[in-house]
Amino acid sequence: MGISSQSARPDPGTLAAAVAAVLMGAALAMIFFYVPTDVDQGYSQRIFYFHVPIAMTTYVLFAWSAVNAVRYLLSRDRSLDMKSYVPMHLGVIFGSLTLVTGAVWAKASWGVWWYWGSTQLNTFLIIFLFYCAYFMLRFSVEDGEKRATYSAVYALLGVGLIPVSVLAVRVSQELIHPITFNRNGANMDGSMFLTFLVSLAAMLALAVSMYFVEMRGKRLDERVRRIRRLAEAAR
Repeated sequence: MGISSQSARPDPGTLAAAVAAVLMGAALAMIFFYVPTDVDQGYSQRIFYFHVPIAMTTYVLFAWSAVNAVRYLLSRDRSLDMKSYVPMHLGVIFGSLTLVTGAVWAKASWGVWWYWGSTQLNTFLIIFLFYCAYFMLRFSVEDGEKRATYSAVYALLGVGLIPVSVLAVRVSQELIHPITFNRNGANMDGSMFLTFLVSLAAMLALAVSMYFVEMRGKRLDERVRRIRRLAEAAR
């Protein structure tokens, strides 16, 4: 008996989780055993390999949400509404981790948990709070096309703020917040840059695997609700 191509196709969520596990293990090994200790900040600088990849993954997730929001507005396919919501939800989670890891690094390097004089820190906080407000808007509107449309428009408005955060440190020229990339490329040596790339790939793979897990849960919830509605209608 032949096996259908659909049944033989690997599950993308499982594949993404496996890739994330391998990359995360490699990243941790490189962070703690391969990359040299920073001359200025010492051992505490290793949190850079968590903080910056998490922050960049946050931006990717928000952009991912905006892309699906555009696709929804053009096609009105309701499945794209959920495909826009899930990256937004994950982006807020990764944004929270960005703030936590940034606060830990700030305490170790600057002696304070937060420096209100930093343009980049404050800009990221404003963007994060803006995206948190997305959920207040979404769940204040009854489920349906109106909610999906409002959510899509809000996601598009938010993605326009991302370049502001990226350019903030360039405009302010702050010395207190490190500049990872400049006009000449990566502002680090080869081993540090390699470790950074592996850490970034690990965070992105983790975000993708979490996306598939949450999407599977949302689809299961929708099926359960549909079955309940059919059961109630049959009574």
